[in-house]
Amino acid sequence: MKDMTTGSPFRLILTFALPLLLGNILQQFYNVADAAIVGRFLGSGALAAVGATSSVQFLILGFCSGACAGFCVPITQRFGAQHYSSMRMLLYNSILISAAVAAVLTSLCLIFCDSILRILSTPVDIWDDTRIYILIIFIGIPFTILYNLAAGVLRAVGDSRTPFLILAVSTVTNILLDLFCIAVLKWGCAGAAIATVASQAFSGVLCTYFIFRKYDILRIKPEERRADRLRIRQLAIVGIPMGLQFSITAIGSMVMQSANNSLGSVYVSAFTAAARIKMFAMSPFDAVASGVATFCSQNYGAGKYTRIRDGVRIGMLISIVYGIIIGICMILFGRTACLLFIPSDETWILDPAHRYLRCMGYMFWVLGILYISRITVQSLGFSGRAMLSGVMEMIARILIVSLFVHKYGFNVICWTDQAAWTAGDLYIVPTCVLVLRKIRSALESRKQSPEPF
Repeated sequence: MKDMTTGSPFRLILTFALPLLLGNILQQFYNVADAAIVGRFLGSGALAAVGATSSVQFLILGFCSGACAGFCVPITQRFGAQHYSSMRMLLYNSILISAAVAAVLTSLCLIFCDSILRILSTPVDIWDDTRIYILIIFIGIPFTILYNLAAGVLRAVGDSRTPFLILAVSTVTNILLDLFCIAVLKWGCAGAAIATVASQAFSGVLCTYFIFRKYDILRIKPEERRADRLRIRQLAIVGIPMGLQFSITAIGSMVMQSANNSLGSVYVSAFTAAARIKMFAMSPFDAVASGVATFCSQNYGAGKYTRIRDGVRIGMLISIVYGIIIGICMILFGRTACLLFIPSDETWILDPAHRYLRCMGYMFWVLGILYISRITVQSLGFSGRAMLSGVMEMIARILIVSLFVHKYGFNVICWTDQAAWTAGDLYIVPTCVLVLRKIRSALESRKQSPEPF
């Protein structure tokens, strides 16, 4: 456990974020390895099939991870306030609401799978591989929720090391299963999906084991195991908007991917390869944002505004500097990175993939501002307001691809994300400033009480 209400904000955020960063890099390394294995063993058609539904995966699985992160916000605040019984009751009710979300989402996704593929304008030549891949991913939704909730609870009490170690083992397992299922068993795209779901299940079970094995403070007592409408409502108010934030953003991404899919399999393959590299480059943003979120939530529970403000400033500075550096790397070395997935002689795929990364590199730092501003608003309990930044992103993506892709083709795809990030920043940055001012006023006027939130 790590109490982040005392000590250097810079050191605390970095030491908390480092295991998360390593874990995110491992996760993205798996994504890269997964795409490389599929591309090398099964060809560019299979790579397109695996990538053709990336936006809907972001929509569904992003909702799961966002909702679970939101459920952990009140838990983190209770830990910071040292109200441990209330924290455990919130934990129990978060398990109940997560189980309900898993059941509903899995059922709906399986029922409407074919409709989703049609909405995405999935090319006919990769339809079958895409369908079997995404069906298996949908079946694994409960395991995704289990892992995200369990890892989020561990991070709520300041432990980012254990989820990292579990993710490290899971990543290695994932890659080995990929090779076994694809190269040995010849299961094709289905093998890639099975490997992903199996490793996700392993991670979730292991995280759950450590929660109750390692931390006595998290062991739910018999009298705390009861469904509580008030606490479920409190969890839903924070968690559901955070989940919807990811989903709303993903709707715009789905529209963008549908437009890209309509350009043909060549551009689907190029987009898939470049998107893998983009997700890898985004890993530090995720890590620093998670560190800022836990730092702000704990200090909000402890009633320490100055530390909240300092944590946000530090997180923002780190993210902007990183965004500038990695953006330059995308511009200079993006083509070389694409060779991980695309043979050097397939220049008709390699050229658009490199173009996508080069365009992204010019404005990658804008995404860092969006991450920190949004996570600050969410971690302080204003997830509904943060969700509106996702609405801004969605509107920007839909308008741009609807108006210009038919005329300018893939060039528009290369600039759509950057425009969406800018639109999100125009809303969320002033909102973040206003929320911080509101929190300062609330903490200054609030008297100490057993249940301050």
